[in-house]
Amino acid sequence: MDEIERAASTRETWPALPLDEWQDTYATLHMWTQIVGKIRMAQAPMINHWWQVPLHVTTRGLTTSPIAYGQRTFQIDFDFTNHVLEITTSDGGERSVALEPKTVAAFYREVMDALRALGIDVRIWTTPVEVAERIPFEQDEKHGAYDPEYAHRLWRILVQVDRVFKAFRARFIGKSSPVHFFWGAFDMAVTRFSGRRAPEHPGVPNVGRWVMVEAYSHEVSSAGFWPGGGMIQEPAFYAYAYPAPEGFGAYPVQPAKAWYSSELGEFLLTYEAVRTSPQPDETLLAFLQSTYEAAADLAGWDRAALERGDRRA
Repeated sequence: MDEIERAASTRETWPALPLDEWQDTYATLHMWTQIVGKIRMAQAPMINHWWQVPLHVTTRGLTTSPIAYGQRTFQIDFDFTNHVLEITTSDGGERSVALEPKTVAAFYREVMDALRALGIDVRIWTTPVEVAERIPFEQDEKHGAYDPEYAHRLWRILVQVDRVFKAFRARFIGKSSPVHFFWGAFDMAVTRFSGRRAPEHPGVPNVGRWVMVEAYSHEVSSAGFWPGGGMIQEPAFYAYAYPAPEGFGAYPVQPAKAWYSSELGEFLLTYEAVRTSPQPDETLLAFLQSTYEAAADLAGWDRAALERGDRRA
């Protein structure tokens, strides 16, 4: 394979995701994932740092994984290949909701109707979180776009991010989160813990402070992928520490295209820099490793006790 073919193959594996081409679909899909995520949250027992609420990447899209409902379980899956939401139960029940242009209000009604048809009665708080415009789901007639091409592209990117993040996670033998998709901020993340308690988190806008206190009860180094919006108008990888040790933002990280945003308090690397790299996996892993080292070295983590010495997965 020559260099041109190799570059084309890489771009196919890591497809372009220009925000201005799909931001309406993004806004709608964000609300749809919040509906499904809140259903999981309403039924799942509390786990440290809210690890019971995220979604997980599958070979088709995103899943809640099995959710207990009495002695039964049910599961909700976004299929971004056939563009359908599948709801299945442990006793053989099945219902589906088409993923197509429709309002958030319509999607909410269809999902709740499908659950009731399966004998599942779940009640959720219908106000969105972690967004400035908080229209209750049943009233949201504003967001209703769905471009299947860009939904599929997003999923293909999440497959690659999930794969590389898991390889990075495998290097760490201390406490670490799963690689998971948080529907609140619509981002994929993986978090490492030093084992020490952290100062109480001050909170962030549009999220209950008690949520953040639980999420950041212990010292962390966290990294993730975000499709963009707000202050960062393009998809990007991020990394931060809580609490951030002195000198964190000045620590030299890799690759050279990464930078520190003092406004966000995070290191950033654009998705495009990874996508167009001759070696995307290595570029992303360099960012993940070097930003973790910034947190761990400056905060005095016991790295010898927390890391797999030979980095084998």
